[in-house]
Amino acid sequence: MLSQIQRFGGAMFTPVLLFPFAGMVVGIAIMLRNPLFVGEALTTPDNLFAQIVHIIEEGGWAVFRNMPLIFAVGLPIGLAKQAQGRACLAVLISFLTWNYFINAMGMTWGHFFGVNFAADPVTGSGLTLIAGIKTLDTSIIGAIAISGLVTAIHNRYFDKPLPVFLGIFQGTSFVVIIAFLAMIPCAWLTLLGWPKVQLGIESLQAFLRSAGALGVWVYTFLERILIPTGLHHFVYGPFVFGPAAVEGGIQVYWAQHLQEFSQSTEALKTLFPQGGFALHGNSKVFGSVGIALALWYTASPENRVKVAGLLIPATLTAVLVGITEPLEFTFLFISPLLFAVHAVLAASMATVMYSFGVVGNMGGGLLDQFLPQNWIPMFHNHAAMVLTQIGIGLCFTALYFLVFRTLIVRLNLKTPGREASEVKLYSKADYKAARGHTTAPVAAQTSQAAGFLKALGGTANIESINNCATRLRITLNDMAKTDSDDVFKALGAHGVVRRGNGIQVIVGLHVPQVREQLEFLMKTTVTNELSTLSEAV
Repeated sequence: MLSQIQRFGGAMFTPVLLFPFAGMVVGIAIMLRNPLFVGEALTTPDNLFAQIVHIIEEGGWAVFRNMPLIFAVGLPIGLAKQAQGRACLAVLISFLTWNYFINAMGMTWGHFFGVNFAADPVTGSGLTLIAGIKTLDTSIIGAIAISGLVTAIHNRYFDKPLPVFLGIFQGTSFVVIIAFLAMIPCAWLTLLGWPKVQLGIESLQAFLRSAGALGVWVYTFLERILIPTGLHHFVYGPFVFGPAAVEGGIQVYWAQHLQEFSQSTEALKTLFPQGGFALHGNSKVFGSVGIALALWYTASPENRVKVAGLLIPATLTAVLVGITEPLEFTFLFISPLLFAVHAVLAASMATVMYSFGVVGNMGGGLLDQFLPQNWIPMFHNHAAMVLTQIGIGLCFTALYFLVFRTLIVRLNLKTPGREASEVKLYSKADYKAARGHTTAPVAAQTSQAAGFLKALGGTANIESINNCATRLRITLNDMAKTDSDDVFKALGAHGVVRRGNGIQVIVGLHVPQVREQLEFLMKTTVTNELSTLSEAV
């Protein structure tokens, strides 16, 4: 069950990857429409510059205004076991069908469900427009539920053979037919139950607003501590992209009100207290530097250059774009205690900042969120908040360094570069030497993907494959057929997590390309085996 939840969480990251660039475009465009930055003359409606900026901004809003649709279509990329493109098509048609059913039932029997479909789909109405369809505003929750259901139907029935005279209905058509029938009761149940869920969400929002600093601490701690399990997507997703904290999600709400907030002189914490639930990126920007310095400082002097070579790119990745897994997994497997301390410090940093009035949309890194969506547009009227945030962040950088250095030295933790924990840049010779301890050596010219495939026990041993931001998530038929963790690390992996028949290989930011190569190699292997069998027959 846990592996399936992890697989689902990893699949959620596929659409999430679209948001950083869109957020940068919207943030910069809004900043260029702000008369405080470019002057009154360049922001009038008849000004060519203002018109061009408006056009560009509208393009950036494409992602934010269609989040449910994007999540619905994006999930099958990670969840479908085969023919991901066809699965996306089936989900798209089924998701639209579901919303059409909701619209038709609501317009016909709205009084029975207690929903007024004659109202305009505005904030607070409980209604929205999806692809031009007036429907219930189920946000990404409805999209994820329908996408998961239709993808499961696809995985079960896509390759089911039908009688010859029904051959035209095989494959995607058969999946859509089954899903069409399933969408009718789904629409009915949605109309029956979602209004009550909306009341619950409103209560949750009220509770979180009243929880204040404690709520921020608990949220940030869970978002960090669950990273090794892959379940952290379920913590931040409903807050950042869903309605848990504010209708529409923090990401969209902040972007929609960015210009309003930047021009207001009222405290941002008063304007948008829900922004405390999007401060977890501060641990990436400030905490990562302190962690890296501690790991480097406690390494043996002769290994510090090599440790720096390992830590600098991982730290820059965390600070600039908010992807922390390469750095965090550097020390996680050596000492889970350090990761737990990291989660506590991250939650404490966010809470202290919130207590001093820091709020915003800061779940990423400097380039995608901190600068374009927060610091630059807010600096004119909220410079004190920005400087307060930076000051607290630097204090926590020092605190991270002191705490990590003390724990590593006092507990004699074998972090990279300490005594026997040698750190080295792997070469072909290292890889061949590591493979010499296994029973199935691979040629020296084999690619990383091919090496992973061999280390995983071959195509026949892989039941399903998925990925998140930096990790391959693979379900195996037999864990015993895999090679040791050293082999994966020799191939360039940052680490390996094993649980039951599930294995996670931490690859890095190029993991989508590695996954595609793996899937191509797996298909090629199957095709070659079938061709050989045909020739033999």
